[in-house]
Amino acid sequence: MTSYLSVSLSGLTVRPVSQSDPSHSQTRLTPVRPVSQSDLSHSQPTSCRSALSACRQTERQTSHPPRPETCRLLASPLSFRFPTWPPARRSLQELEELREAFAKIEIVQELTKTSSQLTFEEFTQIVHGLKSSEVAKTFRKAINKKEGICSVAGTSEQSGTQHSYSGMRRKWAFVNWINKALEKDPDCQHVLPMDPNSNDLFTAVGDGIVLCKMINLSVPDTIDERTINKKKLTPFTIQENLNLALNSASAIGCHVVNIGAEDLKEGRQHLVLGLLWQVIKIGLFADIELSKNEALIALLRDGESLEDLMKLSPEELLLRWANYHLEEAGCGKINNFSSDIKDSKAYYNLLNQVAPKGDEEGIPPIAIDMSGIREKEDLKRAECMLDQADRLGCRQFVMPADVVRGNPKLNLAFIANLFNKYPALKKPENQDIDWSSIEGETREERTFRNWMNSLGVNPRVNHLYVDIDDALVIFQFNMKKLENCNYAVELGKKEAKFSLVGIAGQDLHAGNRTLTLALLWQLMRRYTLNILEDLGDGQKVTDDTIVGWVNDTLTEAGKPTISSFKDGSISTSMPVLDLIDAIQSGSIRYDLLKTEDLTEEEKLNNAKYAISMARKIGARVYALPEDLVEVKPKMVMTVFACLMARGMKRI
Repeated sequence: MTSYLSVSLSGLTVRPVSQSDPSHSQTRLTPVRPVSQSDLSHSQPTSCRSALSACRQTERQTSHPPRPETCRLLASPLSFRFPTWPPARRSLQELEELREAFAKIEIVQELTKTSSQLTFEEFTQIVHGLKSSEVAKTFRKAINKKEGICSVAGTSEQSGTQHSYSGMRRKWAFVNWINKALEKDPDCQHVLPMDPNSNDLFTAVGDGIVLCKMINLSVPDTIDERTINKKKLTPFTIQENLNLALNSASAIGCHVVNIGAEDLKEGRQHLVLGLLWQVIKIGLFADIELSKNEALIALLRDGESLEDLMKLSPEELLLRWANYHLEEAGCGKINNFSSDIKDSKAYYNLLNQVAPKGDEEGIPPIAIDMSGIREKEDLKRAECMLDQADRLGCRQFVMPADVVRGNPKLNLAFIANLFNKYPALKKPENQDIDWSSIEGETREERTFRNWMNSLGVNPRVNHLYVDIDDALVIFQFNMKKLENCNYAVELGKKEAKFSLVGIAGQDLHAGNRTLTLALLWQLMRRYTLNILEDLGDGQKVTDDTIVGWVNDTLTEAGKPTISSFKDGSISTSMPVLDLIDAIQSGSIRYDLLKTEDLTEEEKLNNAKYAISMARKIGARVYALPEDLVEVKPKMVMTVFACLMARGMKRI
């Protein structure tokens, strides 16, 4: 007689029942029919499909053949029974996985019993519940011993925790990349070259110089070199360098919320590697964008518009690029840069396609030796392939074992580097394309995008209007796209009291630039003011409050004041520099500045110095130097607000 495992979503209880159990006949719906994928997809696709998959996996593990009656609907669309077999064949881990499969469904089910819409309090409760479930799930997976995982101490001596990371591989890859990138930089010779087989990396980042240099390599001119402390370093000047590095990393879109200067100074390994990966990835992906590389239009497929291509993330563009060349070579496509590249054959064919053929003036041909593709052992084949990549100067990030094991991060970096050096794409000449529609993002758009990414939004925002057209990033919850957008606007109006006259959810969904920026600006402004209000014991902060504090601080230091965020003197950056010097006396080197009769270039140089110095003393500034030169009131306000927050921390 087959027994069944009853799973109750309302209480997440698990109990065995038999066919003769009275409750079985009382609760069963008639007619009972097998559960199909379509039965589940309308409600909670991810969780339900996971449950169905778990049921099928249980059948495979117990050697019972798949049967159509495996999963049956009982009592409600979200209640299931699974066949069970003798206890010896069923583990507690399997039961835990089933509980996890239904955890998210239960939270939503309980809160939507009375209404199809969630209140703000219910939304907060759901987020808290999902995060709690995710922590538990991640913890259990983290304690499973895996090959190639190194264990390191937690972030505090008192915590008693440990962090796991695939450290040896990432450390080796990053060290070699940094050694190559900074080998000629005179300011880094005291720590370079680093030994990839030692812990040199975690010591080298301790004074902040290498981090500042890597940030500038990824996004040039982010940090003004004049603000980096390079010689006769003391604990104080090292702290300044680390502040500068962390705040600048945040400004280019790195998530650094849980990383402090002390973590870097002490070489906390998982935090150092995590930050370096973000910085390196931003640099590798910088030009994998249509507005910066119009030859990517060659990747357009039949029936696609330019807009479709512009919506793709850098990862998706890299995959399409690889498949474009593989198709040209007559090879099958790949779906990822992990399991599908383990045999190195796709890489071999890709290298052969992109290697210079000698048809471009000044670029000699490089013939790829394909004989290694016939090697029987995967590891040996990977080694031969990387030897050919080395001839192109593109062996960075991976070793043969990384290819064979399908390390996703390192293989992604390997492919991105190959693309940057040898895209092997030609801009179409005969296609009817509106080239004027290919616009790069404005400074304001880049600032908002980097600000959101620095807060750790998921999914990451690569294209401002495309990636928030479902409003997931705006309040991080999974409903339908247009409903999300409507709800985001409603929250802005009712809960946050934003001025959103004439803005509807459809505007976000359609990617209306002006109206989307209006909402994002108010979000960023509120975020900044909330920080000030928290520092000021909840007292309401307005623009006048900030201007008043700025002028009081400047007056106390004997410096000229400003009339508003539109004050013309701000174009010279002197009010910002004076305020920084008032907050941290003696920090500004006025001998590096031009103060009178400034040209536009001199104004920009002052602004670069001002923005970097603000970050150096601990202000998390997202604005760009050009915002000061052009006196953009909104961005100017954020600069002074961030400096006010830094100044208030002295109290």
